Amino acid sequence: MLIWINGAFGAGKTQTAFELNRRVSRSHVADPELIGFAIHKMLPASARRDFQDRPQWRSAVVATLADAVAAHDGPVIVPMTLVNPDYFDEIMVGLSAEGVDVRHFSLVASPDTLQRRLRTRAGYWLGRAVGSDETWAMQQIGRCVTALATERFTEHVDTDDRAVDDVVEHIAARTDLHLAHDRLDPVRYQLRRAAVGIRHIRNLSGDR
Repeated sequence: MLIWINGAFGAGKTQTAFELNRRVSRSHVADPELIGFAIHKMLPASARRDFQDRPQWRSAVVATLADAVAAHDGPVIVPMTLVNPDYFDEIMVGLSAEGVDVRHFSLVASPDTLQRRLRTRAGYWLGRAVGSDETWAMQQIGRCVTALATERFTEHVDTDDRAVDDVVEHIAARTDLHLAHDRLDPVRYQLRRAAVGIRHIRNLSGDR
């Protein structure tokens, strides 16, 4: 099984994915952005635009995720914003053709909630420190919210008034996954949340 956790930037994809990973035994997190970053490292700076626009990224995502599912005895969890309908269809159809059982969830929240969450991230304050008034992620809120609201991107999971643990438990119930580990106490949860956030600070320049 592959669990794709979609959502606008600030919806909680990464935190949800890694908390689901912690609580579900033998689960594995596979982040398609790493493929995009690798592609960018091989290109000159002038060519580093949105890596999702590159056919080689989309084909590599399908092939690599199919390999991950085949090689792993447990669910593979994919936290990735994917809102272009053509790219979404291409990747989902490609995974299906490889025999991958994909369960897709879109974490949704209001623009105000997304902006508030993004302002709590270390990346936002680092951006302010180098003279960026608004992160690239904030600029994508309207586009992402509008696209993800359509039926193509179901199943929708409202996160406005839900904690990450609530979202994790919802996804586990919908996919019949057993949660082998309990919720963390508040202090340990915040420490883990901070560690996950620091490890996943995105590129401040916005070139994906």
